[in-house]
Amino acid sequence: MSWLLAVLSTQAFSNLLGVVEIATGVLLALRPVSALAAATGGAMAIATFLTTLSFLFTTPGWEQSLGGFPALSALPGQFLLKDVVLLGAAVWSLREALAALRTSTTAQV
Repeated sequence: MSWLLAVLSTQAFSNLLGVVEIATGVLLALRPVSALAAATGGAMAIATFLTTLSFLFTTPGWEQSLGGFPALSALPGQFLLKDVVLLGAAVWSLREALAALRTSTTAQV
């Protein structure tokens, strides 16, 4: 992620990330109205959580007293591991929205 800070300031990156996360949430919330919007939001959420989970391999949070990898310390570990569950929810949401899109497409034909 350091390449982004070479292009954007910290504040600009923070603003961009906030806009992306809010847009993702809005698109997911539009599921009752549009399966396509929900599918787009699901794909955005998957990308977000995969990006965050990549920090598992770059964050110096491995607990040495427990033998290092894969034992995480509490502070970055809890923050990162919650994203495993959220990634699963995003995959489920995308799959459900794509199934709804397929159903509506075949119903129209």
